[in-house]
Amino acid sequence: MRLRVLPDSDAVAEAAAREIAAAAQQASMERGRVLLALAGGRTPALAYRRLAADPWRDSVDWPRAEFFWGDERAVPPDDPASNYGMARRTMLRPLGIDEGRLHRMRAEAPDLEAAAREYEADLRRVAGEPPVLDVVLLGMGADGHVASLFPASPALREGDRLVTDVDGPAGGARRLTLTFPAILAARAVLMQVAGADKAGALREVFAADGDADRLPARRLHEAGDRVLWLVDRAAAAALDHREAPAPSGAE
Repeated sequence: MRLRVLPDSDAVAEAAAREIAAAAQQASMERGRVLLALAGGRTPALAYRRLAADPWRDSVDWPRAEFFWGDERAVPPDDPASNYGMARRTMLRPLGIDEGRLHRMRAEAPDLEAAAREYEADLRRVAGEPPVLDVVLLGMGADGHVASLFPASPALREGDRLVTDVDGPAGGARRLTLTFPAILAARAVLMQVAGADKAGALREVFAADGDADRLPARRLHEAGDRVLWLVDRAAAAALDHREAPAPSGAE
């Protein structure tokens, strides 16, 4: 397991921006393009704002980047709840990314199953067969969910489909989400976890008897070194001191 404990959400966002930029530079040099899957949420938004500003703005060959999304609510792209809309406002528009490189989940479509299959086809077309993304950025909810893979969801057991439609939390909008086969095929997965409300779930995710059906983020812990956990001190408060590195962020 690779785990860095950082002082606060701003430090987590700064570390995420640094890791994304480094992975993007490497992908651009080695393969001539960068394939990124973005997340929604407050802490990813902080990282996006950093990537759109100095010094990260000029450290990546952004015209070589293609952007996907880890999940999306069934709302139009201009809705305040849209993950696409948030990323576009905070990073993609300031960077001047060409619209043709933005692979938006069309979760507002009336037929979400068809939209999921269309998105999977686009992912396979761009990222190869099988599709391999360079970086998948994720956050974790207080219930241990990642992307829109919620506790006890049938999507957790998906072994073939890379994108599926799912029910949101009670009363929430339906969603599209990448599945674990798509996420865990990535060259790098970055988990951002910030806030005291995540501490209990994070402790259980890392526990020896953690349950991946009840806490989906456990699947990423089980993936080992392919996943880098960037965690703030508040979220790490319940971790055993033997599991958590020093707040300086050293691995």
